[in-house]
Amino acid sequence: QLQLVESGGGLAQPGGSLRLSCAASGVTLDYYAIGWFRQAPGKEREGVSCISSSGRTTKYADSVKGRFTISRDNAKNTVYLQMNSLKPEDTADYYCAARMFRLCDLSETTYNYWGQGTQVTVSS
Repeated sequence: QLQLVESGGGLAQPGGSLRLSCAASGVTLDYYAIGWFRQAPGKEREGVSCISSSGRTTKYADSVKGRFTISRDNAKNTVYLQMNSLKPEDTADYYCAARMFRLCDLSETTYNYWGQGTQVTVSS
């Protein structure tokens, strides 16, 4: 069974950077689209970015366009989220999720597998 583990969260200053990793085990990610989602305290979970199974197609929420970059290394069974120019409003728990589709989507309802999340705090 596919298992996902996020890492790379932590404390960053406004304007700083973090790189999140989503490592998969149990199954190859070659056939899975991957999404990154986040949930801030008191708010609903929202889609941040996603990447198709091939890596050719990516999507971003408007709030992170131009600042975040999603990528994947299928040889390492890992997906990354590079977060630059971080803002306090990026503070949230970040989750990666997988769905067995070629294309990705920022709606969480179609994702079957979820990691446990990693916390990101942006504060001076």
